[in-house]
Amino acid sequence: MRVLFQDSWLIAVEKPPGLLSQPGLGVDQQDSLIGRLQFFDSELRLVHRLDRDTSGLLLLARGAESLRRCSMLFSARRVRKLYLAVVVGRMNRNAGTISFPMARLQKNPPLYGKHSQGKESRSQWRVRSCHANGSTLWLWPLTGRSHQLRAHLASVGHPILGDPIYGKKVFFERMHLHSTALSFRHPFTGLRLRLRSRAPFLGAQEN
Repeated sequence: MRVLFQDSWLIAVEKPPGLLSQPGLGVDQQDSLIGRLQFFDSELRLVHRLDRDTSGLLLLARGAESLRRCSMLFSARRVRKLYLAVVVGRMNRNAGTISFPMARLQKNPPLYGKHSQGKESRSQWRVRSCHANGSTLWLWPLTGRSHQLRAHLASVGHPILGDPIYGKKVFFERMHLHSTALSFRHPFTGLRLRLRSRAPFLGAQEN
């Protein structure tokens, strides 16, 4: 894992696709990003999570007080998150918002979608480019539900390329969803932090 930023309180790393953020329930799901990092620094704690198949920026806190302050920033929605995704097909507009009450519809594999008793979910999107395999989108999740971006895009008929749950049953080496930027005020220094990670699949899709 590549370290993109670190100081006395925070560390930002680039999570590869296919690696769990934290251990799962099965004996075959114990290898995880946090487990690997805590082997070297037991004080590290996950501030947020990415799905196993999503790559990109992940923020960790060092120590209980750092975790508390970071968690407050996320809870208050003071962290600006930006993702890049390649979706199937061409969007019929240049930008938009997807919003509906969302809940888990199925346990194994976990499947989320629209449900009248669900929690609010809202995502903004904008087309970055169009190409042979579909569209590359900028994505801003305004809420933080499990599988939110994946379920939102599938609900409008444009699943993320390579999504093993919401996508078409076509084999791809990976899901084309990447956490590419985080922006927030440092919980200790007050300085604005802007962290970035380039999506590794961009070049292949846009050549």
